Amino acid sequence: MGQLEGKTAVVTGGSTGIGLATAVRLADEGAYVFVTGRREAELETAVKTIGTDRATGVAGDISDLADLDRLYDAVRARGQGLDVLVANAAVGTFVTLEQTTEEHFDQTFGVNTRGTLFTVQKALPLLNDGASVILTGSTAADRGMEAFGAYAASKAAVRSFARTWSTELKGRGIRVNVVSPAWIETPGATAAFGDEETARAIKEQVVATVPKGRLGQPEEAAAVVAFLASDQSSYVVGANLYVDGGENQT
Repeated sequence: MGQLEGKTAVVTGGSTGIGLATAVRLADEGAYVFVTGRREAELETAVKTIGTDRATGVAGDISDLADLDRLYDAVRARGQGLDVLVANAAVGTFVTLEQTTEEHFDQTFGVNTRGTLFTVQKALPLLNDGASVILTGSTAADRGMEAFGAYAASKAAVRSFARTWSTELKGRGIRVNVVSPAWIETPGATAAFGDEETARAIKEQVVATVPKGRLGQPEEAAAVVAFLASDQSSYVVGANLYVDGGENQT
């Protein structure tokens, strides 16, 4: 029996990468998982990967509040509330301060910050007492990586949310924590650099700075999320757990 047997979970941005690996891990631990994604074909494939008897896909964009309502309507219809919420959906592209447009800023903060806030707010009536909320942050929030300013700032806001919400929700025993990955080997991480050749060159630079000597895998981030989702982390509240191979710690 898994450590999340009988629990209900939501993973936003669960079609690929860290989100998909997390949804698979939570299902393997016994949870029934609702996953969201903007692309229906990828979402359908993700549900099959997780297991059609263990997951429901709800297509949508977390920056669209009507889509969030549809997601939580589906959770509500199951009638068991919500025990684990993984607010993972995010976007990120490299744009310098000089190149930043209103559209770029609005999309980045609209999904990563505004979307995360309303993902959690709209879940509040469904969250069972003692539930675990896990926000996906980023090591970028701690660094001054060139051309990644809007993304880094949006993730710094996510880190701040966890501190505030931990205090606000303590009366219900709801724990809020952050998982902050560095570069994890995912399709999204490669796409952020625009082309394979650029991504490969930057990967080599990154690996040279990582004590672990390699990039992380989605399953390694998912394992940390599973820990925070379970009672094994019952005394971990408002924390930021790094999944970075030591890159930001040395």
